[in-house]
Amino acid sequence: MSLDSDIIVDRRRIRRKLTFWRVMAALIAIAAIAGIAMIATPGARGSFVSAGSIARVQIEGLIRSDAERTHALERLENSQAAAVIVHINSPGGTTAGSEQLYDSLTRLKAKKPLVVVVEGLAASGGYITAIASDHIIAQQSSLVGSIGVLFQFPNFTELLKTIGVKVEEVKSTPLKAAPNGFEPTSPEARAALDALVKDSYAWFKDLVKQRRGMDDTQLEKVVDGRVFTGRQAIDLKLIDQLGDEKTAVTWLEEQKGVKKGLSVRDYKLEPRFGDLTFLKTAASVTLEALGFSAIAHQIEQTGLAQAVDRAGLDGMLALWEPAASN
Repeated sequence: MSLDSDIIVDRRRIRRKLTFWRVMAALIAIAAIAGIAMIATPGARGSFVSAGSIARVQIEGLIRSDAERTHALERLENSQAAAVIVHINSPGGTTAGSEQLYDSLTRLKAKKPLVVVVEGLAASGGYITAIASDHIIAQQSSLVGSIGVLFQFPNFTELLKTIGVKVEEVKSTPLKAAPNGFEPTSPEARAALDALVKDSYAWFKDLVKQRRGMDDTQLEKVVDGRVFTGRQAIDLKLIDQLGDEKTAVTWLEEQKGVKKGLSVRDYKLEPRFGDLTFLKTAASVTLEALGFSAIAHQIEQTGLAQAVDRAGLDGMLALWEPAASN
């Protein structure tokens, strides 16, 4: 009986040690991922662009205001890159963030030949980003457009009534902090929001009209919020050419005098430490190290992280997303 007890104690000790080293391995893996992410930033040694190359910039996912991204593009302005190809695959994001990115690319374009390639999607704020370029290339099945602005906010009034909670407040004027989600939106607050949306929408339309050289008739065909395929977009003047990165390189060589045969090298924009892509990867590595590979696979496949990321957008949105399926 004593021998059995000793065996049980030994097994528990071994199990604790195994768990400890699994956790340590997970922490080391997360630290390694963080280190690699920092090394991959534009300010790091490994992300320079040589004089004999074309810089490839990737704009993916939701677009927010991002000072680090702005600084990275400013560094690219002063680099030895011969030209820049901007790949876009984005449904948009905040209007302010999209405008900031548009301004950064406009300044970059003044210093370097620049062309945009739409990977799968350049909608709403993603399209604002694209029209910073004088030449937009997209694949035939790419989606572009969604010219419009929205302001969304949750309203918990009925829920609060159900659970018996009332939020009280004292504010200087009726429109202060309106809407707040805790009371029905007043007609005055809704009118104020409507004015904000219409003003931003007018700015968006004027920008498209100016950058794409459209008259009023052409503009009205594309500003109802729809997305268009690349094949449709070229006839509507939303893009200039069908193709891919090779098409972009050829255009730079033929139209901008860029030397033929230059390699295209990635220029990585500064990743934010709180970026959900990083967090999802770190969580996946941790679970793998702890032996929960099935859960790690589910995290990779789920859309939960994207939903949380979407919910984190604040303010006026220039965003497109398809209707959720039932």
